[in-house]
Amino acid sequence: MSVVIVVGAQWGDEGKGKVVDLFTERADVVVRYGGGANAGHTLVIDGQKLVTHLVPSGVCHPGKSCVLGDGMVIDPHTLLEELAQCQARGLLAQGELLIGLGAHVILPYHKLVDGLREDHGAKRGQAIGTTRRGIGPAYADKASRIGIRVQDVLDPKILRQKIEVALAEKNLWLERIYETDGFDLETVWSQYAGLAERLAPYVGDASLLVDEALRAGKDVLFEGAQATLLDLDHGTYPFVTSSNPIASGAATGMGIGPTRIDRVLGVSKAYVTRVGEGPFPSEIRGADQDRLRELGGEYGTVTGRERRCGWLDLVALRYAVRVNGMTSLALTKLDVLSDFEELPVCVRYRLRDGSETEHFPAHQSDFHHAEPVWETLAGWHEPLDNASTLDELPEAAHRYVEFVSKALDVPIELVGVGAARERVLV
Repeated sequence: MSVVIVVGAQWGDEGKGKVVDLFTERADVVVRYGGGANAGHTLVIDGQKLVTHLVPSGVCHPGKSCVLGDGMVIDPHTLLEELAQCQARGLLAQGELLIGLGAHVILPYHKLVDGLREDHGAKRGQAIGTTRRGIGPAYADKASRIGIRVQDVLDPKILRQKIEVALAEKNLWLERIYETDGFDLETVWSQYAGLAERLAPYVGDASLLVDEALRAGKDVLFEGAQATLLDLDHGTYPFVTSSNPIASGAATGMGIGPTRIDRVLGVSKAYVTRVGEGPFPSEIRGADQDRLRELGGEYGTVTGRERRCGWLDLVALRYAVRVNGMTSLALTKLDVLSDFEELPVCVRYRLRDGSETEHFPAHQSDFHHAEPVWETLAGWHEPLDNASTLDELPEAAHRYVEFVSKALDVPIELVGVGAARERVLV
């Protein structure tokens, strides 16, 4: 048996879905261990797109077990819609999806509070860039111990009691702080109690299922949502998500010991993007940003927002290798860079005192004011369509990959050269 974790090495949107999809061919169980519907994978299969927000992208392989771990916050309406979409395409047969009993549920007041906070922050110039999907407020309730778990939805009496406790606080905030109407207990309770019958066939002990799979010698693949620089503890706080998407988050989010993890595969674009607010040292200025965005189709899977685009940042990527304990790296969307004559790469940061560093600043003020120190590599200015192995890449493209691997001191295991699932060089 083996346990492999696939984790985003940047600010998300690195192409993890395709990498997970490839690794799923050799896995028996595919697990999401954190986050919620603020994540999104776009998979291209047989020329058709399939977008998933909650269900692991391993869904594309019939016969695999897909698990939503206890570390997730789940919008049941979104999940049921996604489940219906997958089953309409002949995916996710009965018994192939398990939702952890301990996963938390996103309710209407979480989404409302999320949006109101973002709006108020924007007025003060302090917007975070949240997806407004209720993720942060749901995790806050979890920490405050007034959250609703998936298992609560299955018991109408307990569900009503817990919603009543939560609304006593939420309605007070909504009415007095945000000056908006609160929620009616009976309406919210009946809406979610009515989901019990539809959810019940998919709910169970996720930690036990994974443990039994490992004891039976099966291979388990953990699929990270969001990415390293969005980690609540180790990301670019406060412009982060509300969970721990780094590799160690798999152990707590799923309920397995860290000694069972065998490999950590990081996924990075050959450049960098991020959605929302926050510092971005290698962000491209001028027309090349729009050009790269169009070439890469850089628009948010969840929100449709334009992604900010930058040249590859080796300082941040080296940090991601360190905090995740990455054993290898997948470099995606190399083909998008084929249209550029020269390719700047950020190799160091210049700090406010004029010093330069290859290490990610621990103090947020240093990162906010960091300036990139560039090393410019030659572009290849030719398509990568004909390459079927790394050795068949244009010489300059091959040098780019080698430069990144050497700078990070980590092997590059996969290189993505196109949107389709088969356009990956091993």
